[in-house]
Amino acid sequence: MRNSAADQGGWLGWTLAWVGAITALRVLLLAFNRTDLFVDESQYWLWGQHFAFGYYSKPPLIGWLIGATTWVVGSDAPFAVRLPAPLLTGIAALLVAAVAARLFGARAGRLAGIGYATLPMAAISSLLIYPDTVMLPLLAGALLVYLRVLERPSRVGPALLCGLLLGLAFMAKYAAIYYLLCAPLAALLLPAARPAGRDVLAILGMALLVIAPNIWWNIVNGAPTLAHTMDNAEWVRDPGARAELEWLNLASFLVQQAAFVGPVVFGALAGAALRWRRQGEPGRLMLLFAWPIVALICLQALLNEAYVNWAAAAYLAGSALVFAALAGHPRWLSLSFVLNGAFCLVLPLATIWADTLSVDGRTRLLGRYTGQAEMSRTLIEAARQAGISTIVAGDRHLLADLFYTGRDSGLVFRSAPPPGRPMNHYQMSYPLTPADPSPALYATPVEGTPCPEAARPLGEIRPEAGIYRGRRFRLSLVPSDCWARQ
Repeated sequence: MRNSAADQGGWLGWTLAWVGAITALRVLLLAFNRTDLFVDESQYWLWGQHFAFGYYSKPPLIGWLIGATTWVVGSDAPFAVRLPAPLLTGIAALLVAAVAARLFGARAGRLAGIGYATLPMAAISSLLIYPDTVMLPLLAGALLVYLRVLERPSRVGPALLCGLLLGLAFMAKYAAIYYLLCAPLAALLLPAARPAGRDVLAILGMALLVIAPNIWWNIVNGAPTLAHTMDNAEWVRDPGARAELEWLNLASFLVQQAAFVGPVVFGALAGAALRWRRQGEPGRLMLLFAWPIVALICLQALLNEAYVNWAAAAYLAGSALVFAALAGHPRWLSLSFVLNGAFCLVLPLATIWADTLSVDGRTRLLGRYTGQAEMSRTLIEAARQAGISTIVAGDRHLLADLFYTGRDSGLVFRSAPPPGRPMNHYQMSYPLTPADPSPALYATPVEGTPCPEAARPLGEIRPEAGIYRGRRFRLSLVPSDCWARQ
């Protein structure tokens, strides 16, 4: 699908220069970032140390990417782990610009490229390495190629490429499946959005071929990723228990979306939906690749809860449409760039002073992203002083950073065995067994210790700053078979 009246040339050089400059600045500031790897980032790093076609909670592409990046760079430092983030975000911005230029003209492409690059969600995905960071450029590429599929149904090559990109996006995060919901809806409502049957088969066949290893891995391993996804959507397991609608959750989610992409962008996207009849087919197509995703996550928020990034895929097509529309409203466009640009500048600068930046002199503004490494070093030192080679924890946050910060310590890290099915990667892959060295140092924020008759208390840790500020952790020496005894 293409807007034949639009001038589509001349957008790439300008957009590449601006997005390249923003990306280079983000890489530079990332080198001075003082935050610890967050719990999920440390987990993804650990995945990258062991190649597999799947992992507990997510498909494998993010683990592969981090493993490859740290190998190429020759370092496991936080900078190396996060380095793909700003680069992939820049690529996503260029692909969104290409979509906008194809549908709405060169000026729309330039604005969409810089606009997407300065979205608050782009600033966040440039600082943290998350599945969304990996999925979004692949999904944007799939959308761009899909437009070509709609224009040239006689060629199977673009369809195969679209399926490849869609499959890789799915291997980054299962949220890529949203596009398999949006495309049929668009085909139902828009005649120009109906691909040839052969192209549909080519796209689905190639995508299935790409994701087949992960499907096989889940079957062999008891489908842990599917179980985790259902745990997130709690109402799926027990619809009867979710009879009450959480309207405050929905309102909160919508406010978060306005902050996630900026109030002007979110408002403009809502306004575009209200002006459906006045949109041309390109605008309607972008709306159908944006709002159904937001609506679906709104339903999740209404029934239970939803994280702000769950609708991130909506803002690829959404940005292409919104910045094309804002081109005719320079004041709103300027306001959007000012608000979003300020956030994009302040956020990475704040990470440079993450150890000291506070609102009241005591509580760190980015405390959620500091203190993990310090706690791990404290536990490792306690184990060494006690002459212990194994540290056990039941808290996923503790385990995630222990594996990362303690990667060269020579110690063994284990999860407390779960009472039922594993509820995280560490319970599934690293549970303590009677064969592990005994005794083990057990760190827990929960009152009570397994095998109280055999446990020897070592004291408590009370962190004064960072993510664990105000919490108490009890340290005990326990035999490695104490969970087996129970």
